[in-house]
Amino acid sequence: MKMRNVIFPRRFFPLLLLLLPVFPLRSEKVALAARDTNTPRDFPKVGTEAQWQDRARNIREQILVSSGLWPMPKKTPLHATVFDKTFRDGYSVEKVYFQTWPGFYLAGNLYRPVGQGKGPFPAIINPHGHWEKGRLTDTEVGSIPARCISFARQGMIAFAYDMVGYNDTHFADSPVDAGFSKIHHHFGVNDPANLLWNVSLMGLQTWNSIRALDFVETLPDADKTRLACTGASGGGTQTMILGAIDDRLAAQAPVNMVSHVMQGGCLCENMPGLRIEYSNMEIAAAAAPRPQLLVAATGDWTKSTRALEGPAVQSIYRLFNASEKLRYVQFNAPHNYNLNSREAVYDWFGQWLLNNPAPASLKEAPYEKVPDTELRVWPDGKLPADALSEQQLIDFLKRSALERWKALLPKGKSSLEKYKQTLLPAWRHTLQVNWPASPTPFSTQAKPPGPNYASSEFEFRLAGESNEITVLAFVPLHPAATLVILATSSGSAAYCTEAGQPTGLARELVSQGDAVWVVRNFSSVAAGNPFTNFFTTYNRTLAQERVRDLTTLASSVGAMESGKNGRTRVVLCGDGSAGLWMLLAAPAADVVVADCAALNIADDQALLAPDLFCPGLQSLGGFEGVVMLAAPHPLLLHNLGGKFSANTLQQTYVALHESKRLRTERSRLDDATLARWISSAAQASPAF
Repeated sequence: MKMRNVIFPRRFFPLLLLLLPVFPLRSEKVALAARDTNTPRDFPKVGTEAQWQDRARNIREQILVSSGLWPMPKKTPLHATVFDKTFRDGYSVEKVYFQTWPGFYLAGNLYRPVGQGKGPFPAIINPHGHWEKGRLTDTEVGSIPARCISFARQGMIAFAYDMVGYNDTHFADSPVDAGFSKIHHHFGVNDPANLLWNVSLMGLQTWNSIRALDFVETLPDADKTRLACTGASGGGTQTMILGAIDDRLAAQAPVNMVSHVMQGGCLCENMPGLRIEYSNMEIAAAAAPRPQLLVAATGDWTKSTRALEGPAVQSIYRLFNASEKLRYVQFNAPHNYNLNSREAVYDWFGQWLLNNPAPASLKEAPYEKVPDTELRVWPDGKLPADALSEQQLIDFLKRSALERWKALLPKGKSSLEKYKQTLLPAWRHTLQVNWPASPTPFSTQAKPPGPNYASSEFEFRLAGESNEITVLAFVPLHPAATLVILATSSGSAAYCTEAGQPTGLARELVSQGDAVWVVRNFSSVAAGNPFTNFFTTYNRTLAQERVRDLTTLASSVGAMESGKNGRTRVVLCGDGSAGLWMLLAAPAADVVVADCAALNIADDQALLAPDLFCPGLQSLGGFEGVVMLAAPHPLLLHNLGGKFSANTLQQTYVALHESKRLRTERSRLDDATLARWISSAAQASPAF
């Protein structure tokens, strides 16, 4: 028996622990296996268009946050150069390069129709995937030139561009004699601390695809209303990612990539946080209701498309009454973008981009590929003089993220609101929390009461998961307006005895009339190295798990009261690593008290500690940036030591004329002092 969505008037809150029935609590936690790129994924049940639009919005936000593109950076000038035009049978081809970031050059080839007037023509960008020769690959299994030539002959512009490290797109210090794949797999892997800033190969390529679309928009003969993208394998990943975040695409065709199993095996297909909640099926469906073709093969991980992935994505198009805008086809072939697959795409784009009355008639005519030497932009590997080295680009991306955060810093109440509107979504997707959380089911066992309090042990189980958060609750017999959630990183002995009686700070708080929840066990058990096998793409880190538990507990308080007589103030309080988790959960509470463990927050390496590591944290402004999302709530940060700077946070509270609500102490405060401050802060401030 479980109790769900139970609402208790606040005046009955002290009696809650006495009234609930008794349920057995589990004594052991189950270590959950880490998910990886090959873990089978389910498609969620979605009942309405509105429900899907909300989920699709979250998918887009997650992609942008994971890519390091939230808030979206200012687009710098492309400074595009298009040169060496060659005319062939029914098309022309040119060399192209432009700067997606100042000093980082993206190169490719531009194919245009010849003899079909001045346009404007549809324009298709073509990411290539992990073929040996990149955009120059021309084999029976896959040919980028073949499809670009055919697109041009059919009356469409085609731009084929490099993945990072292939052909002409690399860094000033990239070895010119190394294989493309070696250069490709290198970006950002020199230091795991890059992940704290959301600097990744996939993020860079996502930005390159956005800028590639910007480039074709600038072409005078391109129709901005008829833009599209297609690619296979890693190019299929880029296609579905771009389609999920950029509404400029009028059509898309990811080939041999949308699967419920293998999600992508390369650095350029995996970035932190991307697939913890979502799979490639959902990412592809985020483009609905825009026209999309899924091309699959019997010889790779898309072998179930007809029975599983296709119908799953189709269910979303059906919500929009747009079933005709999705098609999924499958060919008896290995992993490919072969002739059959290409002609399926010609048919689809002919229908939606060319309005061809007989799109199925668009077949691939014989072609002769232009020699590689005539397609390469810099065949000698020498880039322009201002090209950046790999580390210079990494440093630029970190500075850019920091500058975007600083530009948002609140200078008053109106700018605080903008700060929160911009960064609360980033906080949710960086910390991987579902907040505000729905009320969670719970069970309880009564414990021996004390002289002035009731006692019980709760279990909060997250929806769809097997492990619980265990809380020992002490509730005064008279109404309590404040509930303090206490946690340490070393167990609950600092707050309660083995017999379940409050001690230390918990005893101080109960004595002054506050309700207390002591976290006895968090829900998760660590299950993997966060720095290997794309762990953070598919799994929460320990810090993310702990913060999710804390925000769940804070949200669950609301499930126990009606709110008619005023809402209980929720205080998060912790020491050691748990104090730092409280800071990261601060937006979910009314008051926060945190032992900051004298952490050096300016040292990225210190933030790689197993119990602190959270990818993307520095892009949020680090601990200060997150805590600022709770302003102007009362905050007490103690045990700062000499390295944990709170200067920016203090400046914000001064700007808000709320400096009295922020207290910072270099030393660690004793329990009596903490209890008095909590009482004073909670009583002086309304519940937020």
